[in-house]
Amino acid sequence: MKVLLVNKFFFIKGGAETVYFQERNMLKEAGVEVIDFSMQHANNFPSDYADYFVSNVDYHHEGGLLAGVKTAVSFIHNREACKKMLALLEKTRPDIVHFHNIYHQLTPALIKVARDFGCKTVLTAHDYKIMCPSYSMLRDGKVCDACVTGTVFNAFRYRCQEGSTSKSLLLSLEASWQYIAQNYQALDVIVSPSEFLRGQLQRTLPDSRIDVIVNGMDDSQIPDTTVDEGYLLYVGRLSREKGVPTLTRAHEKMRNNVPLKIVGHGPLHDDMVVKYPNAEFLGYVQQGPALNALIQNARAVVLPSECYENCSMSVLEAMSFARPVVGARIGGIPEQVRHGVEGLLFEPGNIQDLADALDTMAENPAQAREMGLKARERLCQKYSLRKHMESLQALYTELLDGP
Repeated sequence: MKVLLVNKFFFIKGGAETVYFQERNMLKEAGVEVIDFSMQHANNFPSDYADYFVSNVDYHHEGGLLAGVKTAVSFIHNREACKKMLALLEKTRPDIVHFHNIYHQLTPALIKVARDFGCKTVLTAHDYKIMCPSYSMLRDGKVCDACVTGTVFNAFRYRCQEGSTSKSLLLSLEASWQYIAQNYQALDVIVSPSEFLRGQLQRTLPDSRIDVIVNGMDDSQIPDTTVDEGYLLYVGRLSREKGVPTLTRAHEKMRNNVPLKIVGHGPLHDDMVVKYPNAEFLGYVQQGPALNALIQNARAVVLPSECYENCSMSVLEAMSFARPVVGARIGGIPEQVRHGVEGLLFEPGNIQDLADALDTMAENPAQAREMGLKARERLCQKYSLRKHMESLQALYTELLDGP
């Protein structure tokens, strides 16, 4: 079997890239011939196919989204990417092309290039881009589905891209073009990492095949479950939609004076460091032993999101170290964490509800430990990387055996 994996970044930039490289590595270990297609970048990992990678495009710099008409057209349909992918297809002749994060820099125009060449096509939806021009289904920090229930030009109307009329117009035009071009409808299968996201995708693509294959995490290392330093831990972006202000205010309302450690950076960092001296802000901590130790020694990991999380890798990391999760009851989080079993759920944005959940964790270390063990058990049964790859390879085999 030959599989061409496509992602616009060929280095670890976020959760999508984590999943992408997990799949790439395990497919290779399983004896699958893996071919790479991506964008040129100084941080890229080595690849035998780097000569086919597309010229680097950074829409946040170099004049931004409005550097000119040519840039705007490439944002919607990247002709260079289509040409280079066709050359790579002719050279390698893969059986399957599996797309991950391709929007804007590579563009969904690649889907029909692969289909017309005769390959089976799969796309993993890591976010809400197919339904929402600005990815997040958020407006003014609140959940929004205006582009699903109405027109994609609501993104332009509400200036969803950085408050910019021009940038938001370009996103609306891009989404409108995808509707006309029917690129997503050309896919054989869309993979959704959660039932929640699958439901959202079906609102926009009711006739498409959408399979749920949850994200996976390595469960081969047995964690030390005896260490519990009693602190609460948040790992992620410091922004409003992630619920970090709600977390810090809930921490102040707790009956128990337990430490709160916050790992990550973002637009709210500097302001929050001043406003909430009772929390310990550790900044960005690279994945590795230091971050692993922070997770493993915590009483619980907190995910206070006020946006639609998909299949959170933060939850899976906590589970891998047998840590319970205090999570908001939103998006895909309730699929991962069952209330009272692997952790506790609370109403998103509700400060008192979150404070009560945190107090429960603080006052009941034995219960927290039991929930952590249940979380580890759930990871092994449902969210292990091994299970993820079994499901993915079964999908590949089904596609190749079909008409």
